[in-house]
Amino acid sequence: MAGGAVVTGSGIGANAPKNNIAGILMVAFAAFGGILFGYDTGTISGITAMKDWLRLYGQPTTDLSTHPTGYFIASGRQSLVTSILSAGTFFGALLGAPVADSLGRRGGVFLATLIFSTGVALQTGSHQWAAFVVGRVIAGVGVGLVSTLIPMYQSECSPKWIRGAVVSGYQWAITIGLLLASVVNNATKDRDDHSAWRIPTAIQFIWAGVLTAGMLWLPESPRFLIKKGRDEAAVKSLCRLTSLSPTDPDLELEIQDIRVALEEEKAHGESTYLDCFRPSHNKIVLRTLSGIFIQAWQQLTGINFIFYYGTTFFQNSGISNPFLISVATNVVNVFMTLPGMYAIERFGRRPLLIWGAVLMCICEYLIAIIGVTISVENKSGQKALIALVCIYIAGFASTWGPIAWVVVGEIFPLNVRAKAISLCTASNWLWNFAIGYATPYLVNSGPGNANLQSKVFFIWGSTCACCIVFSFLCIPETKGLSLEQIDLLYQNSTPITSVKYRKELIANEVHVAEMKGKVHDEKEDDHVDKV
Repeated sequence: MAGGAVVTGSGIGANAPKNNIAGILMVAFAAFGGILFGYDTGTISGITAMKDWLRLYGQPTTDLSTHPTGYFIASGRQSLVTSILSAGTFFGALLGAPVADSLGRRGGVFLATLIFSTGVALQTGSHQWAAFVVGRVIAGVGVGLVSTLIPMYQSECSPKWIRGAVVSGYQWAITIGLLLASVVNNATKDRDDHSAWRIPTAIQFIWAGVLTAGMLWLPESPRFLIKKGRDEAAVKSLCRLTSLSPTDPDLELEIQDIRVALEEEKAHGESTYLDCFRPSHNKIVLRTLSGIFIQAWQQLTGINFIFYYGTTFFQNSGISNPFLISVATNVVNVFMTLPGMYAIERFGRRPLLIWGAVLMCICEYLIAIIGVTISVENKSGQKALIALVCIYIAGFASTWGPIAWVVVGEIFPLNVRAKAISLCTASNWLWNFAIGYATPYLVNSGPGNANLQSKVFFIWGSTCACCIVFSFLCIPETKGLSLEQIDLLYQNSTPITSVKYRKELIANEVHVAEMKGKVHDEKEDDHVDKV
């Protein structure tokens, strides 16, 4: 799914004991913010197919074979109400940088949930089309802020040895939100009054309340505090996250690593958005473009086609209970994210991205081929189509779903982190909006529509083929490295040679503080041994 999580700096607790459960649980809880995004995304798919909502905002029709509720909504309105959330999230994601650098990573979450709740209130109480749409825009701003702030907070506060799995928890929360939305939609869809869609909408107040209450108990990011010159508060925060004492040598080394990395970045002056694209020894241009494009390609895998329009798609494919199939696909999405959270620390980021894209590419081409060669009355063919959709979702959930967020969070230096992450998250939401808006015109029948139906999966299969090439050429292997070591990785290797250099960094336990003032050449075979 779109929207979501990113990793940054040397991992907090890089030298802390691996049994530091309290700190890990605190950071993991922040992933609850993903439920706001996932639930909001998932609930609109079912709401726009409900009779009462269509009666209020759509038009009557006598074509009951195509529109069994007796009402329909034009492609233009369907595109707008589905994709407009992403327009709000795009601007919310961009606002995430100034909010994160002024209010803090944790403090910004409180503002985000307030904005989100305002949008939910407008949607729940709406009787007019304009109010419902404006409510989705405002809620989108809150979701956009959360999708920048939560992954940033998690990656800055997580131990490096489990950082990928912890940040992947944000994507897992998104999938749980999607599943909850499909379950609630299925439970209320047969109500013949406004409660059919107002109950699923209003439940979002609960998710915002839980996130707000939980964040009250969590410490602020130590990296943000050091950046603001609040070293004493940073030490206290790091102590809570690592269970180490303030005088512990490992904790002092970690604080020193963060300071050195920040001082080096500050030596180049105060950062701006332009600095995210300025050529430097840190290869910041490559990092920024890699982050922006990995978020774009994540959306272009076509996954949100299933979660935005899955109910309508399965209905048009002859499935008798499309709401139930939607629940089933969301169950697959939730449970297949779990092996992905394990595999990201077992096998690494790079191979999972490549092989995940291969699996999705194959499935999507097969879905397209089956869709154009069988009729909707062919029950065996329809079951095969559903099975392939589930395999495709499983491939996404265990690879590109969580890993895209992890990569974005890991690859930026502290001085430009908030701005770069906000750009990457905004890219995710921009493509989310574009795909959400264009899809009805691509798949629907009627004047002005392309009527591709299942042939749209030829497009998604082709974009997944591009994902394979992108991952091979642009994404380095960062498993097990601190965020500061990732800076060294970019400075001294390429994505293709990163696997070898990463092993050298880990074997020699290289720290940024030790590397200060030393220059490396990736062509030297013994560059790490000379440290």
